[in-house]
Amino acid sequence: MFVDVRWTSATWSSGFSHPIIPTRNIAEDPAPEHNIAPAAQEFDYQEPEHQDQNIEDETRHLPPPPNVDIEFWGLGDHVYQNFHKVLNARPCDAHGTFLPPGSVPEPLSEKTPNDWTPFCNCTEFKMAEFFFIENQMPATQINRLLDLWASTLTKHNDRPPFTDYRDLYKTIDNIPVGDVKCQSFSMQYAGEQPDDAPPWMDQTFDVWYRDPHQVVQNMLGNPDYVQEFDYRPYHKFSTDGNVCQWKDFMSGDWVWDQADLIATDPETHRSTFVPVVLGSDKTMVSVATGNNEYYPLYASIGNVHNNVQRAHREALAIVGFLAIPKTTKEHAADPKFCKFCCQLFQSSLAKILERLRPGMTNPEVVRFGDGHFWHVIYGLGPYIADYEEQVLLACIVQGWCARCLGPRANLDTPPSAKRCREHTEALVEEATLGDLWDKYGIIGNLIPFTNNFPRADIHELIAPDLLHQLIKGTFKDHIVDWVEKYLHQMHGKTAANHIMDDIDRRIAATC
Repeated sequence: MFVDVRWTSATWSSGFSHPIIPTRNIAEDPAPEHNIAPAAQEFDYQEPEHQDQNIEDETRHLPPPPNVDIEFWGLGDHVYQNFHKVLNARPCDAHGTFLPPGSVPEPLSEKTPNDWTPFCNCTEFKMAEFFFIENQMPATQINRLLDLWASTLTKHNDRPPFTDYRDLYKTIDNIPVGDVKCQSFSMQYAGEQPDDAPPWMDQTFDVWYRDPHQVVQNMLGNPDYVQEFDYRPYHKFSTDGNVCQWKDFMSGDWVWDQADLIATDPETHRSTFVPVVLGSDKTMVSVATGNNEYYPLYASIGNVHNNVQRAHREALAIVGFLAIPKTTKEHAADPKFCKFCCQLFQSSLAKILERLRPGMTNPEVVRFGDGHFWHVIYGLGPYIADYEEQVLLACIVQGWCARCLGPRANLDTPPSAKRCREHTEALVEEATLGDLWDKYGIIGNLIPFTNNFPRADIHELIAPDLLHQLIKGTFKDHIVDWVEKYLHQMHGKTAANHIMDDIDRRIAATC
């Protein structure tokens, strides 16, 4: 029996499916602004009629077909890029009409010197600045000062700039410049309750978030990284042997494949694909006065270059604090409570991200930091999380892989099939919950949040956890521990410790 969340409307069949990826011989589009090198026509490229998966993997990074935009750049033109022909990011005006090549952006509308919106005048702004920033006055003291001020103005039939601290805070929150204001929604268990229902079934759980749609638009409109921003999916090659090179996110195969899927809809042609990269960290950041703890949900966009991501520069933002329900020790191990916690996590993500969903199929007109307006198509990008959260996100059994069906006890078997949304949905329809758990590692009565969004497959979006799975998992917890046990067995405890100290000194000297 499902444990329902009150507002949840997610189902295993959300009406979205993955179309067949089209070939890249797509209808010609007006030539882009970039100079196209004549050498682009020298490539003799023919798509084979039939090819298996191995051949496709080997040929996807061969020199591009002539209908793909190509740009040579770099010292001596040693590197060239081929860009997606259809999602080729053409600027438009504020109404969405595409502009001819070389058009300059519309000038920004300038405010008048006396426009203090949302404050009525300069005095209100200065007073808010004094209360909130310079003095950081507590709410009770703000109310006391405003009451005293109001008593002196009554005889003049006048009033202070603000009624109380709530009026002050509300005005500050309505400032159109700066961070997106926080919102919240409440969720609770909505399934059947026994006569002696545990306390958690009647409790309300608050989730705080900032509108990710507005957060992403703020990132797109930031002029700080205009020169470090990719508008189009591309593949980069060296002219020496046509070796494919990867660096920034938009040069990857996943982005190109997503662009192919999006391009099946003619309404999306000449748009800019904006993948929204997500991540969450279960490290607790605060404890509320009630029964909830929170941990942050992060968002970024895949268009900015890696150096911008590492330096943050407002390209990474917190968009939510997810709730973790708590209950008594008596009910903590109740399967219904455990399932409710998992579905609450999934439903919270779906609710927070829902404002991005319309823009995943219908292009939006957004102004970027370069001053131009562009048609934008959003998409859910990689989700960065440690293994425990990967299990939670993919709705799988602990110990199984979130990306493939390989049994952990026998990894030397032939390559296992990859997990995918369609295969999981087919299994859920045909198999029992017990078989799903034992044979496939699937928790069949949980619904991934990605089922609410087009072109989103959680098994495809799970990103490798480099820290825990590679550095700490493979290297430290496996290789280092194995070497230490080997040294103890071969040389004894004292000599082994001496060797380990020498290894540590050598590693430190190379850092």
